[in-house]
Amino acid sequence: MAGSTYGKILTMTTWGESHGAGVGVVVDGCPAGLALCEEDVQRYLDRRKPGQSRFTTKRSESDTVEILSGVFEGRTTGTPISMLVWNQDQHSKDYSEIASYYRPGHADYTFDEKYGFRDYRGGGRSSGRETIGRVAAGAIAAKLLESLNIQVKAYTKAIGPVEVAPDRFDLAECEKNKLYMPDAAAAAEAEQYLERKMAEKDSAGGIVECVIAGLPTGLGEPVFDKFNANLAKAICSIGAVKGFEIGEGFHAAQMAGSENNDAFVMDSDGSIGKATNHAGGILGGMTDGSEVVFRAAFKPTPSIAAEQRTVNKSGEEIGISIKGRHDPIIVPRAVVVVETMAAFAAADMLLGGMTARLDRIQEFYRK
Repeated sequence: MAGSTYGKILTMTTWGESHGAGVGVVVDGCPAGLALCEEDVQRYLDRRKPGQSRFTTKRSESDTVEILSGVFEGRTTGTPISMLVWNQDQHSKDYSEIASYYRPGHADYTFDEKYGFRDYRGGGRSSGRETIGRVAAGAIAAKLLESLNIQVKAYTKAIGPVEVAPDRFDLAECEKNKLYMPDAAAAAEAEQYLERKMAEKDSAGGIVECVIAGLPTGLGEPVFDKFNANLAKAICSIGAVKGFEIGEGFHAAQMAGSENNDAFVMDSDGSIGKATNHAGGILGGMTDGSEVVFRAAFKPTPSIAAEQRTVNKSGEEIGISIKGRHDPIIVPRAVVVVETMAAFAAADMLLGGMTARLDRIQEFYRK
């Protein structure tokens, strides 16, 4: 299977299946000398692990990470960093029935058509558990960015029809509710909405918003390797993401140029800034010094207990009710996945941007 690697200079290769022995990632291209320990990675993994509320799967996993290589005496060595998380609570028998049919909304059918074979235990490589490797890799990238005073922060913007109100926006509130919403009132309303969906044996989707602050101007290339294009690839590669927009996004199509254009102004420190940020921090595929603001839309969890129609391998139309342990919504756990994938994409483009100008290469190597 190709396509398990992301990045050009800083790369991650994730591996493992939902019900295999474990999952993990190999990160290559990380500069030597970055202070790193397992606790740095674990605090990110703890945000995505299951069983933290009634709105997540009851699968009981500690998701404890082990760093196997690439770190010595608390610092990265510049060699590949391999990380492992053992699977401890697989209930593969819960999935034996689905081997004979295709679950609506899942990759069962497409896997069979592409490979002629699939791992039906929890979805194999298509399982949300694959994101453990992404989060572990992104935690390293986030630490690299922090050393440059660059911050990445994601949060739940909407769940189903319930959206965060701008006048109630409070990032500190994210830590106070299980839905990771920066709006206490919206979080309470969203919980009621989810309770109704669960009672109906159904699921819900939502939107994650992310802000990258502190990026220098000029990251990204003006043609195929635009910052927003590479960022979109990173985010749209996350399972269940069905939409991506940056800045005003789709709303920009309804605006006039005079409304959408961001006027340039002189900041108090004498640098060039913008009066507004409709562009979301990207102009011509390159960062413009403003905050990069983007959103990812997540579909409802496809595994639901309500009866659905499908087809089995014998070509018969049947009705099914999916068993097993599933999240009624994946958005709260996906917040950290979006955040870490954004961090990784930004870190990779930072490293790539170092070769853009000859004068800076000469300055680096001049003795």
